[in-house]
Amino acid sequence: MHYQRQLGEGFIRDSVEDCWEPWMKVADEILDDEELIDLVYEALRRRRPQSATRGRKGTPAEVALRTLVLKHMRNWSFEIIEREVRANLVYRMFTRVGAEKVPDAKTLGRIERALGPEIIQKVQGRIVLIAAEKKIVKGRKMRVDTTVTENNIHYPTDSSLLGDGVRVRTRTMKRIVELGGEAGERFRNRMRSVGHRVLEIARISRAKAQKQGQEKLQAGYKRLLNATGQVVAQAKRIGEEVNQGIKKAKNRVDQLQLDAWRAELERMIRSCGK
Repeated sequence: MHYQRQLGEGFIRDSVEDCWEPWMKVADEILDDEELIDLVYEALRRRRPQSATRGRKGTPAEVALRTLVLKHMRNWSFEIIEREVRANLVYRMFTRVGAEKVPDAKTLGRIERALGPEIIQKVQGRIVLIAAEKKIVKGRKMRVDTTVTENNIHYPTDSSLLGDGVRVRTRTMKRIVELGGEAGERFRNRMRSVGHRVLEIARISRAKAQKQGQEKLQAGYKRLLNATGQVVAQAKRIGEEVNQGIKKAKNRVDQLQLDAWRAELERMIRSCGK
């Protein structure tokens, strides 16, 4: 935060406090959470090896967090958020900028890139957790606004769909083990062997010999299904270990993320009928 406050800031806050929108008063209380601010602070200090000890003073974590939240709520660009906060006393008080210089658009853009998707996801999770604890929201649903872009996809053969399922489950299990620790089930990555089986089936499918090709194709699918079943069985065991607390995170924010991945893993297991 800005350590040196201007004398008139207290009077300004008192004079504009009744101008705050209802959501701003709720958000102001939530964003005072020290764990939230620490998440942003640690991400900003890791931007460069000497970020915490050298160079000019950067934007305080508290100001960065609140400004990005306001930007998201208003759906503004970086240029608009800079202009609006500079010109509006309510926004200056909400973002804790006060009488200090407002971060420019380029600085705000660099801050958002420095945080990255992982920290932003943790911040969102922590905000939802606090809001649920305060009974502000139930936290059962989250609306996501995304942009759809055209992209090339491979032809959905049976073998390639099985390979895709293994890849997604393997990625989720790997994330769970990285966050929840090595205790319990030993994670085994079977993507290489599964990839070989998928390529083998594709190669056999292009073969000319009908009878011999069909026999090899059946054998290839048998090996692929066997590997897929092993991955699904491992996913069940890892998901159960998260439920039992064998694999657990070091703090509440990471545990929230761990539980989300566990739920996703269980959803994928149910979808395959295993």
